[in-house]
Amino acid sequence: MFVKNKMTTNPFTISPDQTIPDAHEILTKHNIRRLPVVKDGKLVGVVSREDIMRASPSMATSLSINEITYILSKTKISKVMSKDLIVISPNALLEEAATLMRDNGVSFLPVVDNDKLVGIITESDIFDSFIDLLGFREKGTRLTIEAPDEPGILSELAGIFAEHGANITNVAVYRGQGGKSIVVIGINSQNTDKIEHDIEQNGYKIIYKLKNL
Repeated sequence: MFVKNKMTTNPFTISPDQTIPDAHEILTKHNIRRLPVVKDGKLVGVVSREDIMRASPSMATSLSINEITYILSKTKISKVMSKDLIVISPNALLEEAATLMRDNGVSFLPVVDNDKLVGIITESDIFDSFIDLLGFREKGTRLTIEAPDEPGILSELAGIFAEHGANITNVAVYRGQGGKSIVVIGINSQNTDKIEHDIEQNGYKIIYKLKNL
């Protein structure tokens, strides 16, 4: 699955010439943590709640509320935004986005195409995609099978399901240790007794079964 399939298009943005109160209002109103900073359609930075807090006077300041408000109202986003940007293409795989987030300790990536901001993707989007790819919310049955880590195992397991006319909707393989792998197979059926019998007759071990009604 690609970033463009899960990203948020037309995200909330802010101009570098707007001020800290402008950013604070957008962040608070829409309950978001960061804003892409855009000028003429081009991404030039990102401003976050943390950036705003760092730019705000300390609680120990001797300035009055009116003075603080005045200072913040004159502080442009261009002065407080982050300019070291980590971006991703809409045509990148979700795995690439997840790896970039993980490796750089960020939970948000601007999506850029030809220097133009076309969307954003967040860690929540990645989590939702992971759930969708594994079919966790779909009706049916998920069988977790311990199998040898050998060529042809997936084909053999798929053949067992095919013999019973079961439609495989999702597959995930987790490489284990000691020559074993864990294979999770989702099908759109609740009745799996005969399938389970044949799987175990062929030397595999079913270690978990989950039914979504």
